[in-house]
Amino acid sequence: MQGTDTHTGIRKYISLTRPHTLTAGFIPVLVGTASVLLFSSIRWDMFFAMLIATLLIQSATNMFNEYFDFKKGLDSEDSVGIAGAIVRNGMSPRIVMTIAVIFYALAAVIGIYITVNSSVWVLIAGIISMAVGYLYTGGPFPISWTPFGEVFAGFFMGTVIIMITFYIHTGILHIFPFLISIPVAITIGLLNMANNIRDRKKDKESGRKTFVILVGKPLAVMTTGVLLAFAYLFITWIAIFKPYGSLFMLLTFLSIPQFIKTVKLMWQGDTPQELIPAMAAMGKLNSIFGILLTLGLVLYGLTGI
Repeated sequence: MQGTDTHTGIRKYISLTRPHTLTAGFIPVLVGTASVLLFSSIRWDMFFAMLIATLLIQSATNMFNEYFDFKKGLDSEDSVGIAGAIVRNGMSPRIVMTIAVIFYALAAVIGIYITVNSSVWVLIAGIISMAVGYLYTGGPFPISWTPFGEVFAGFFMGTVIIMITFYIHTGILHIFPFLISIPVAITIGLLNMANNIRDRKKDKESGRKTFVILVGKPLAVMTTGVLLAFAYLFITWIAIFKPYGSLFMLLTFLSIPQFIKTVKLMWQGDTPQELIPAMAAMGKLNSIFGILLTLGLVLYGLTGI
C-alpha cells in the first residue's frame, strides 16, 4: 500500500514539495517566457528569477497544505499519495511550517529583485499570489474547502504567473499572453480536480465542500473531460483565427492521447488507491501540454509564422 510508504533523509524533505505538482510552477513560466519572443527578447536573469520564485511559492503552498491538513485531521497513516510527511515520515509540524516560511521569504527576496528591475505592480501581484497560496489551506476559511479551489489554483498559478512573466520581460500587458494562459490555467486547475476526486470520501467526512463533493464523481469527471476538450478547441481558435495565432500552437494536439488516458483512468478508478494513476496521468498531461505549447510558441517567435 502506498499509504504506508515512508521516506527518510533527504527524500522526506523532497517529498514535502510534492514534486508531481511542481509542473504547475514551471510550466506557466515557460509558456509566459515563450510568448515574449513575438514582442521582445528574453531577459534571462528575469526568467531564472521568476522560475525559482514560482517553484518556491508552489513548494511552500504544498507545505502549508501538508501542515494544515495534518492539523485538521485529514492526513492519517492510511492516507494515499505523497502527502503525509508528518504522519508517515515523522517530520514535526513545526519544521514543515518553518521550511514553508523560509521558502516564502526566499521567494520574497527574489520578488524584490524582480520588482526593482520591472515595476512595483509585480510586487503587489506577487504578494497577493503568496497570500492566496497560504489561504488555500490556511486561515479561518480555507479556499480548498470551497467549490472554488480549482478556479483559484488555475487563475493564480496559470493566468497570473503567465501575465507577470510576460510583463517583466516586455514592460507591457497584452491580450496574447492572457489568451494563451486560459488553457494552461485549465490544466492546472484540473490537477486540483484530480486530487479532489481521489480524496472526495475523506474530504466529505471532514466537512469540505469542494466542487467534486457538491456534484459527485461522475459529473466531476465529465466536467474534467469537457474543460480539457475546450482547452484544445480554444488553442485551435487562437491558432487559426486570432491575429497573433500560429499553427505551431496545434502541436498541443500531440497530447490528446494522454488526455483520453487521463479521463479514462479518472472514470474507472473509485478508491483513493485506484485513482493515484489518474492523478499521475493528469500531472503528465499538464506537463506534456505545457511543453508542447511552449515549443509551438518558440517556433512561432523564431519564424514569425
